[in-house]
This record gives sequence, structure tokens and C-alpha cells, in this order.
Amino acid sequence: MRENYPLTTDNDGKSVWKFLRDEFKPKGKLFTPFNIISVPVIILGIILIVIRFWKGIGAITNLTQEVPWGLWIGFDVVTGVAFAGGAYVLTFMVYILNMKKYHSIVRVTVLNGFLAYVFYAGALLLDLGRPWNVINPIIGNNFGVNSVLFLVAWHFLLYMIAQLIEFSPAIAEWLGARRIHKILSGMTIAAVIFGITLSTLHQSGLGALYLMAKEKIHPLWYSEFIPIMFFVSSIFAGLSMVIFEGTITHKVFFKQISEKNHHAQNGIILGLSKICAGTMFAYFFLQLLVFIHDKHWDLLNTPMGYWYLLEMLGFVFLPMILFYYSYRRNNVLLIRIAAIVTMLGVILNRLNVTVIGFRWDAAIRYVPSWMEFVVTLTVIFTEIWIFRWVINRMPVLRDSPSWAKEDN
Repeated sequence: MRENYPLTTDNDGKSVWKFLRDEFKPKGKLFTPFNIISVPVIILGIILIVIRFWKGIGAITNLTQEVPWGLWIGFDVVTGVAFAGGAYVLTFMVYILNMKKYHSIVRVTVLNGFLAYVFYAGALLLDLGRPWNVINPIIGNNFGVNSVLFLVAWHFLLYMIAQLIEFSPAIAEWLGARRIHKILSGMTIAAVIFGITLSTLHQSGLGALYLMAKEKIHPLWYSEFIPIMFFVSSIFAGLSMVIFEGTITHKVFFKQISEKNHHAQNGIILGLSKICAGTMFAYFFLQLLVFIHDKHWDLLNTPMGYWYLLEMLGFVFLPMILFYYSYRRNNVLLIRIAAIVTMLGVILNRLNVTVIGFRWDAAIRYVPSWMEFVVTLTVIFTEIWIFRWVINRMPVLRDSPSWAKEDN
């Protein structure tokens, strides 16, 4: 690993350009299964995005005035933000609760969260009929400063800045900027505290947006406690993503990880599974209380009732038991399976609230077009490409330079 970088070795600036040119060169194999699958999808997705901005949102989507929010909001934003929740949970555990056991995975988790917010905020531009009006929620125009959308917009903006500050020491280490690194490292704790506060607010704030759609959401998924449910579920959703993503990165980027961190991986996964089991129990118990309170027993013996039971029993209760059992048995493989099932359950829940259970009784239902799916995959694949590029160049998984450790 390089201890010093060539940014300050040449007064005429040629070393800067040489450094950047070398860093932007491809590293590793070009013809991998992921590259072969993702590149054609990204190219097609870019073409569809150009058509969307050229001919309007109706040219590639099945959205209407009655259903203006579809797959790009329900999955790209609402679901994606839940999976990015691992960043605020882990930073709270490491920097506030001083659980040093999880320190080795903080950077990669924050990077994943930051990229998720950037790309999913970008997906909002695709979903807006007039994307140039995206500034309105931020300045309070039309909606006012008391609207939930105003709060969510500011939470998103400020949280992305907080995450960038949290990750910025890694960028400084990559550039060899020692003086800047010391300043940025000193800002980390403040950024973490600020980011945790913002994250708890906007995770629930996304749910609060749907409080205004009481007549449009199926009663089994609507309640005045949607904000609380969104917040609690973001904890085990984010940690399940950490387990899933960590499993993949430890195989793909095996050579960048120290032997010490390799040995610590199973212990980290076991600890996260315990937290997932506890938060899933709290979530399941809250959902049960809400169901009993709302007295929707008659809705269970309906097609949507069966769908609700599948979500609650198959994708909440079952993985909760799997997390607990695998933690007690030290079964890492079963934990990874439970994490995948949990992620599928979070996707199902968010889509039930935003798409499937939204205007479920309408004569003409909204069904995403194939082009909406392609654009969604384009957003995900592009995020993975950038994630991989950063991992291969910056000290995210590998150890920081020795000079940088003195600032921490």
C-alpha cells in the first residue's frame, strides 16, 4: 500500500494529472459476469433517461395523475433509504457507544450509505414531471416550511453532507493531503452526531409522507404509526444490508482486507444478527399492537389479507427466529440467509405501502413498465460501479496509511 502520493512532488503540476490519469485507468478484469450484464443495461438505461427528459415522464413510465409516485419512489427512494440505514446505526454503535468491534466496517458502510443517498436523491429527478422544480421543497416554495416534504428534503440534503464529511478522511488519505486529513478527522464526531439525528428524522419522515394518503393505502398497511414503523425497520434493514454487502465485499476484495479483519468478520456478523433479532421483535410486536388496535380481523380472510400475513409471518417473524437461532448456534451461513430474507421483506413492505397497497381498489391499477425496471437497474448498477471504483483506490477496506493513523 502506498504511504505517500505523488500530488506534491512536482511543482509544475504534471504529477497531479499523472496521478489522476493512473487512478482513472481500469483495474482488474474487464470481462467479468457483472460487467457483461451491467454495461448493456446501463447503456439502455441512459438512452431511456434521455428519452424521459426529452419527451416527458409519460414516455417511459405508466405513472398517471392518480398515481404520480411509482417504482422510482417506492423502490429507489423509500426502500433504498431503508437499506442505507446501516450507516447511521453503525456510526452510532462505534462513535457514540464506543463499540470498537465494528470499527473496521464503518467506512465501507458509510460509503455505501452516501452513494445510496446520492443516487436515490438523483432518482427523484427522474420521477418529477418538472425536474427543475426540485428546488421548491428545499426553499419551501408552494408547499411551505411546515410541510413534511420540506423537512424530508432538508434532511436528505444535510445528511448527504454529513456522510460526505464522515467519509472525507478516506478521500484525504487517497490524495495524500495530510493537513486536510487532520482537519477532517476532527470533524468526524460532530458529523456523526449530526448525521444520526438527521437520519432518525428522515427515516420516519418518509413514512410521514404517506400519512396524507389514508384513503389511498390499504387499511392493513396504513396507520398513524407508519413513521415509527419506517424508523424501526430501517435499523434491521440497514444491518441486513451490511451483512449481505459485507459478505460480498469480503470475497470480491479479499486481498485488500487484513488478516485481523478477516478473522473478526464472523464475530461482527454474529453481533449484528443479535441486534437484528431484537429490533425485528420490536417491529413485529408494534405491528401486532397496531393490528389489534385497528381491529382489521375481517380483512385477513381476503387476498390482500393473505398477502399481509405472508409479509408478517414469512418475511418478519421467520427471519427474526432465524437471526436469533443462528446467533445462539454461531451459524454464520444461516445469518446470511436470514439477512437476505429480511431484505426481501423490507422491499415487500415498502412496495406494499407505496405501490401494491396504494389505490389497490382502483379500476385500473398502476403496473410499472419494463422501462421503469431498466432505469432502476441502471441506477443500482451505476452505484455499484462507483462503489467498486472507490474501494479499489481509497483506503476503505484496507488499512489507512501510518501517517493517517496518528490523526485518529
